[in-house]
Amino acid sequence: MFENLQERLERSFKILKGEGKITEINVAETVKDIRKALLDADVSYKVAKDFCDRVKTKALGQNVLTAVKPQQMMVKIVHDELAAFMGGSSCEVNVKGNPGVVLVAGLNGSGKTTFSGKLALNLKSKKGMKVLLAACDTFRPAAIDQLKVLGEQIGVPVYSEEGEKDPIRIANAAVAKAKAEGYSVVIVDTAGRLAVDQELMDEISALHKSIQPTETLFVVDAMTGQDAVETAKAFNDRLDFDGVVLTKMDGDTRGGAALSIKAVVGKPIKFVSTGEKMEALDVFHPARIADRILGMGDVVSLVEKAQEQFDETQARELKKKLAKDNFTLMDFYNQIQQIKKMGNIKDLASMIPGVGKAIKDVDIDNDAFKSVEAMILSMTPYEREHPDVINGSRKKRIADGSGTTVPEVNRLLKQFEGTRKVMKAAMTGGLQQRLKGFRK
Repeated sequence: MFENLQERLERSFKILKGEGKITEINVAETVKDIRKALLDADVSYKVAKDFCDRVKTKALGQNVLTAVKPQQMMVKIVHDELAAFMGGSSCEVNVKGNPGVVLVAGLNGSGKTTFSGKLALNLKSKKGMKVLLAACDTFRPAAIDQLKVLGEQIGVPVYSEEGEKDPIRIANAAVAKAKAEGYSVVIVDTAGRLAVDQELMDEISALHKSIQPTETLFVVDAMTGQDAVETAKAFNDRLDFDGVVLTKMDGDTRGGAALSIKAVVGKPIKFVSTGEKMEALDVFHPARIADRILGMGDVVSLVEKAQEQFDETQARELKKKLAKDNFTLMDFYNQIQQIKKMGNIKDLASMIPGVGKAIKDVDIDNDAFKSVEAMILSMTPYEREHPDVINGSRKKRIADGSGTTVPEVNRLLKQFEGTRKVMKAAMTGGLQQRLKGFRK
């Protein structure tokens, strides 16, 4: 996401490259180019103008340190303003209550039902909450079935009433059930329409008034750009929701909606959905998004994703194995599974500072591990534990069984050996270096 904007802003900052100091003339040129970049990213003219006016005012009032180049100073100013425009800091979803009630609203096709499932999984796995999903979309055919499938997938029960067409009755019954059975939170999935119409607004307003949710979230498709902002404004005028959820951010390279919504609607973006997997839901951190827009990476989010998949018991076992030089191909396979759970490989790589730009035009297949997995699974348990026994005939059998070639099997074994050495060195090298220091 934001690839186009990132590229354009980088070009804008180059105007200041080589300049000895910030002047009104070179600032005006840079700001003009930044405004064009924002408009190309589908940011509304008013928002783009306000943003650039603030950047210009800050830049001209800035006492530039001799150690800091004008280009670097401008990047810092733009970064801070971007973060401020998008809300400044992340906002938690309010699920306090007995139970907490989250009302999910939005148009048809925005991804409400999928988001409801993702939020349920997020609250269950990260906060340890007992979650109940309420199927209140009685308008769209198969909406209830879709929610049930998602609920089964993530291990969260779904409350529905067959034949019942009144969403208010279903929602109130779901809340009563949650209260009686000790659920922490109820997520209410509501009906949408193809456009903002009176019928939809009346229905959602009546539902909101009846269940009195602790949190109302408006779900909007980020790929609709400025239409997303206008729809959010129309809903907010009637519903006064608490926050926005941007879906399909993985398909939006412009990012205009993310940059405009807070400024236009005045409500924070709380979550962004970045993929089809149920785990692909991120809390919206404005400062981190600003980092990514400006090509600085997002190491904090990368570390958090790694920690989510981190299995402490497995890590301890792995440490013991490495110390004894017992790291096997099956351990290698398990490490690959943990990496895959973290999300799209290219997106993960782009969070590392400097890498995003380098791999911009590189096609990284998310199924890149498939052949490696197939080769390991084509081995016998003994071969996985003792890769040294894999001779020519065994390699031929593994290659045939996995749909690969003998050179690919050789490459895997070489990579595995290299990984084992690096991991062992990482486990023991640091300690040895410290000991050397003490011996001197």
